[in-house]
Amino acid sequence: MSYTKLTVSALALAAVSATSAAARDNVQVAGSSTVLPYASIVAELFGENTDFPTPVVESGGSSAGLKRFCEGVGENTIDVANASRAIREKEIKACADNGVTDIIQVRIGYDGIVFASQQSGPAYDAFVPSDIFNAIGATVLVDGELVDNPHQQWADFNSDLPAADIAMFIPGTKHGTREVFEDKVLLKGCEATGTMEAMMDSGMSEDDAEDACLDVRTDGASVDIDGDYTETLARIDANPNGIGVFGLAFYENNTDKLKVTTMGGVSPSTETIASGEYPVSRPLYFYIKKAHIGVIPGLKEYAQFFTADEIAGPSGPLANYGLVADPELAKTQEMIANEVTMGSDS
Repeated sequence: MSYTKLTVSALALAAVSATSAAARDNVQVAGSSTVLPYASIVAELFGENTDFPTPVVESGGSSAGLKRFCEGVGENTIDVANASRAIREKEIKACADNGVTDIIQVRIGYDGIVFASQQSGPAYDAFVPSDIFNAIGATVLVDGELVDNPHQQWADFNSDLPAADIAMFIPGTKHGTREVFEDKVLLKGCEATGTMEAMMDSGMSEDDAEDACLDVRTDGASVDIDGDYTETLARIDANPNGIGVFGLAFYENNTDKLKVTTMGGVSPSTETIASGEYPVSRPLYFYIKKAHIGVIPGLKEYAQFFTADEIAGPSGPLANYGLVADPELAKTQEMIANEVTMGSDS
């Protein structure tokens, strides 16, 4: 993939030549497929506009990237993990167990998760979380009884929705997007429909009921997509009733093929996501090993370059690609400058 070369001479970033003392001379990054296009843009610009080599950026998903990140410290481990969710406590522990104790968390901006379908497909105009849960939840509440999901069409449980066959293509479990989808859509829908309460009334613990709320049907109405969003788009192209779950950036780059629905009465946009009005949005991150700063040439400079106003700000190239700029970007820039690690105040 190639990107138009952009001039970033306005950046007040010192381009320091790679030192010969380092074991390797390029920054190595892996992780989220959602963050991948942003990181790829930055890596190319960083290589073009500084004296450092272009960083190597790989995908694999948030969980896979953080697993590699937590393998240890040293030239044979990656320097940066991209993630479309915050690092989990068990991952922090895994890092610590392997000597990765000082981690810098960098929030680069926000992304929204949208529900989109074929331009010429059924009129999916408005959803609430309970609609998505009733469509693809494994166990739902029908006439006060917990049953295996019997719904075949959207109109089966909401007469305001089309009499179209349910066909949802959702992120696979390796994607950070899946976690946000589960927490902010499936779980909310399970609660709103009364299903979770009914599960607990039937004898389930709260934890077990939450887990059950996140189970999706396996009869073909819901399909996990383990690849990137292009695979989801291909599935929708082949199914006029299909609805896919995408990041806002991908949707905005495919508006000629897709139309988007509201969620909770709010249309997804950079404005509604930045304000928090749109209910299905999430921050995007990358994580840095502080122990590698000063050892791997350009690591800190890469982080500073990534989060500079001219790159990650509202008028930068990442915003043009769909990233919603972080209103608190200046705080992130200061944190990186001072190398503030998670759990510390300075």
